Amino acid sequence: MEQPNSDSDRGLEEASAQAGGVIKNGREILFQGFNWESKNRNWWEHLANKVLDLANSGFTSIWLPPPTQSLSPEGYLPQNLYSLDSCYGSSDQLRSLLGKLSEHKIRAMADVVINHRVGTTQGHGGVYNRYDGIPLPWDEHAVTSCSGGLGDKSTGENFDGVPNIDHTQSFVRKDIAQWLIWLCKDVGFQDFRFDFAKGYSPEFVKEYIEESKPMFSVGEYWDSCEYSPTDNSLNYNQDNHRQRIINWIDSTGGLCAAFDFTSKGIVQEAVKGQMWRLRDAQGKPPGVMGWWPSRAVTFIDNHDTGSSQNHWPFPSEHIMEGYAYILTHPGIPTVFYDHFYDWGDSTHDQIARLMEIRRSQDIHSRSTIKIIEARPDLYSAIIEDKLCMKIGDGSWSPSGDEWKLATSGNRYAVWHK
Repeated sequence: MEQPNSDSDRGLEEASAQAGGVIKNGREILFQGFNWESKNRNWWEHLANKVLDLANSGFTSIWLPPPTQSLSPEGYLPQNLYSLDSCYGSSDQLRSLLGKLSEHKIRAMADVVINHRVGTTQGHGGVYNRYDGIPLPWDEHAVTSCSGGLGDKSTGENFDGVPNIDHTQSFVRKDIAQWLIWLCKDVGFQDFRFDFAKGYSPEFVKEYIEESKPMFSVGEYWDSCEYSPTDNSLNYNQDNHRQRIINWIDSTGGLCAAFDFTSKGIVQEAVKGQMWRLRDAQGKPPGVMGWWPSRAVTFIDNHDTGSSQNHWPFPSEHIMEGYAYILTHPGIPTVFYDHFYDWGDSTHDQIARLMEIRRSQDIHSRSTIKIIEARPDLYSAIIEDKLCMKIGDGSWSPSGDEWKLATSGNRYAVWHK
């Protein structure tokens, strides 16, 4: 699918509102409520103490780590999907946290890990590909043939080292749909984040959303950006990269948003004195945000790219420029736990102020944008003709007495009328 126009975008949003999956009004601000080290403390109780601040800051949904029992402490090697006792705390502590979030009108987002599942007993080929003795006691036919099972070939990329779930099996899909419904209706989750979405067909994501009807869903379709073979620098044109994400979203029927890895890859290079990257050849933002903003979940870092894993980190000295960009622009912005709570009061308060401005000026996922400058040391833009921003070392301010400075910091400033 090519870039949708505004009319088709609105039509998909109407359909999504009925089927579940994407919030219609687009005024979401997400919070990733964990990092890679959160397993090392009683996380559910720790987060419960943050709920009031999160609510006052204006977050609409908090993405929580995988809630189920797992062979890895972080939760990404699930086994018993119906056990909510994990390294993050007990089932009772989780339910208490979700209740408190609900009281403060913040939705809880479950990290849904359904690409793979660790078995309990050895089956075909001596692989742990059976699930005897726990709920959803699948046999080897629930596991793809390319990961040691007796099921069909995978419909996506293989996640090495563990049994990959065969979503082509109707009994598997029925069980997963019932589990997702349980997470919503019994446990209290309202939103879903689909982990390793490249591992299985997006058509199954569509089916699961239609069956379980979450309020909002986002998929992790993490694809490598395109780099120059000569010096490994990021290519200016990332249209192929964002098109692959667009195609994935479209194959979910538009019911699931996706993390805008294209924008992350571009912005974290742009802030190093390459702001020209932030305007594509058509004069639009160069990420998924520029083509399908109501389905683009923008972010600076997460538990994989940043935190203690640091696989693809945003330059630490430019973090606030990154937030000044995503919190003033279309798309659905996400704030990372580390930046909001581990980087000191100043960073917390600067991010909270940008969020306050976004809400007061009614900037949303489909807001219009006009890019004014995109040169090496400066990027500036006007959003909805009522908010103006700049990032970079270059000096710049909007012309006209109607613009009033709303906030500013190191290498960024925001104005509104």
